Amino acid sequence: MQDDHPAAGRSCPLHYRYSPSSFARPAEGHCEVLYVVGGLYGNEPALDVLLSLFEREQGPKRLVFNGDFNWFNTDPALFQRLNERVLAFDALRGNVETELSDSAESDNGCGCAYPDWVGEGVVQRSNNIMRSLRATASRFPALMQRLAALPMHRRVNVGDCRVAIVHGDAESLAGWGFAQEHLQDPAHRHTARRWFEAGQVDVFASSHTCLPVFHTLPMPTRRVAPVVLNNGAAGMPNFRGDAAGLLTRIALRPFDGPERRFGLQRNGLHLDAIAIEPDPATWRAQFLQQWPEGSDAHASYWGRIANGPAFEPADALITSED
Repeated sequence: MQDDHPAAGRSCPLHYRYSPSSFARPAEGHCEVLYVVGGLYGNEPALDVLLSLFEREQGPKRLVFNGDFNWFNTDPALFQRLNERVLAFDALRGNVETELSDSAESDNGCGCAYPDWVGEGVVQRSNNIMRSLRATASRFPALMQRLAALPMHRRVNVGDCRVAIVHGDAESLAGWGFAQEHLQDPAHRHTARRWFEAGQVDVFASSHTCLPVFHTLPMPTRRVAPVVLNNGAAGMPNFRGDAAGLLTRIALRPFDGPERRFGLQRNGLHLDAIAIEPDPATWRAQFLQQWPEGSDAHASYWGRIANGPAFEPADALITSED
């Protein structure tokens, strides 16, 4: 097996980076309902369900895939089909799409920029998964060009709410600054508040860190407290004993359906985590066909796919008054 560069999977490349002030710009789109879908991870049954959910929505609406819609989909036919379906909508590139479409095949590994609390075994297995997925992607050069051309972030307004859509955080495509672990730190929350000020936005909608968090950050300079909305994963379970993926819904009207897992209201805006619930047996069978027992993805992810992570909905909805 190929040796990794010592920082592969942990480093945050310079070309992943941008300034929080880059969000202080006019919106590229306006809508009344916004779906932000991060971390689909090649789960086509989840894609079917979330598109059905989006179809149910009325009025001006927008669906944005904010990166890492690829990961487990090493089957060539599935890879091609899923990417073509996703790219029919607005999309950002996550670290997965960025590394897949990097013709130089850099030393970034999976490009995940994993923090210290993630074990080295997970990092190395992710680098191996990326190699396998890159071998599949190399068969589709036209798709790789489309992935390489995707932006790293978007600015959308939902009514008067200014939303910045990122994959990672306000400074990097692979940043972990909107991870629930980092947001537990008061010093980091101060940094996050500075990001909101520099970006002149009300909401950062993110993904990348694989665990959901809707974190409200009251600020003395804001009448309405800004919020970090991290959907965790659309294509994997987010809570113990719950097989559903999650998407972030930001809308001027309430969600109509039983799929709402948790959420909040701010200044007439509905901010919700909506469950994506494909048939678990179908998805697990598709996963096992590509990643059987003994494979890298099975070692890293099967426990979560089968049982969910050690996380509860109450852990995901937080307000910090400091």
